[in-house]
Parts: sequence; structure tokens; C-alpha cells
Amino acid sequence: MGHNLKIVNSSGATIAERVVHARSWWARARGLLGRKAMQSGEALLIEPCSGVHTFGMAFPIDVVFLSSDWTVLHLVHAMRPWRISRYLSKARSVLELPAGTLERTQTAVGDRLHLEGCQD
Repeated sequence: MGHNLKIVNSSGATIAERVVHARSWWARARGLLGRKAMQSGEALLIEPCSGVHTFGMAFPIDVVFLSSDWTVLHLVHAMRPWRISRYLSKARSVLELPAGTLERTQTAVGDRLHLEGCQD
């Protein structure tokens, strides 16, 4: 899973090193369905997106809601399967990560995430 796109938070901690960018309707709808787990360093960037669900998923995920300038608006730690997140009208994208990533990287609301590397 993932392209050479690295996401770093305001304190310089690497949140993800292998990122899949879900931009098409089908890629956004499919999301992480069918996967058994996410490995450390993986992420799914869903754009555009203002809310997510974990129906049909087999594992919990950390969820980051981002504004258009990549400021963290809201976080969900270890969102369990079969749940629906809140809807954030100001969110332009959502980053889905392995559970525990936000705590490990100390990512917080108000952080501004940065992209590094080449994106296709």
C-alpha cells in the first residue's frame, strides 16, 4: 500500500511514509474495506471527505480531519469497526491511520501537516 509520499506533523514526527490517495468516487467508497490490518507507516488520504465510517472493517483506525490548508481540525483515536464519525463541514480531507499512530506521534488539533516526497 502506498506511494512515496511522507506526512509529517508540526513537531516533525512522521505520521505516514506510505500513503494511498483516494480521490476517485470508487477509491473513496472502497477505503480500507477488505483489508485485515494496516501496518505502521501506512495511511489512506481520502479527498474530498468530511466524514467516515468503519462499517465492514476488521480493525480500529486513527482518523484525522484536515482543513484545506492541512490544519488538523478533529481527531478520532482508535475508531472501532462498525462506527460512524461525526461530520465536519470544514474538513476537506481525512487521513486514516493505524490505531495508535496519533498517540505515538503526539499529533494534536491545530497541528499543520506537511507533505514530503513525490506524489503521483
